[in-house]
Amino acid sequence: MNSTSFITDYTIYEKVIRERIPETKVFLWLATSDLKDLYIHEGKRMVPFLKCLSDLITAGVAVRLLHAKEPGPAFRKDFDRYPALIHGLERILCPRVHFKCIVIDGQFAYSGSANLTGAGMGAKSPDRRNFESGFITTDTALLETIMEQFDRIWMGQHCEKCGRKKYCSDFIDLTGK
Repeated sequence: MNSTSFITDYTIYEKVIRERIPETKVFLWLATSDLKDLYIHEGKRMVPFLKCLSDLITAGVAVRLLHAKEPGPAFRKDFDRYPALIHGLERILCPRVHFKCIVIDGQFAYSGSANLTGAGMGAKSPDRRNFESGFITTDTALLETIMEQFDRIWMGQHCEKCGRKKYCSDFIDLTGK
């Protein structure tokens, strides 16, 4: 049955990061403007979200990440701790990416305001979180629309006319020039 629910704040972390992402079987697409060192619960301890991504990649899940700017030094330090990410995480930096979405196996999606940061989607206390909102859905039509937007950017359909090529370290040249 298709469903869509509006969610806010810590519920984004609970419903998307804790419940759904670890259950990914085939593919995980992540789009975010800002990307920072995000920590999540693993049992009774806190671990980098990158560990979760590394575990998924090791299990054979294809993980794609679209983001608008380079992450900070703490993120890069954690990234280096998980060798599976180096060759297993497909990543494109595009300075025009401002939408935030997560697509899991083409069957579930989150779309909303939260960046992939501790304050946006993380396990931070209510006093340290951003005020975020969005929706989760299994609705086929909504999933298709979210996936089409992600895929257009991933395939570089906007690159030729973007006007920001000089800021984009991952420019996709579809013209062969």
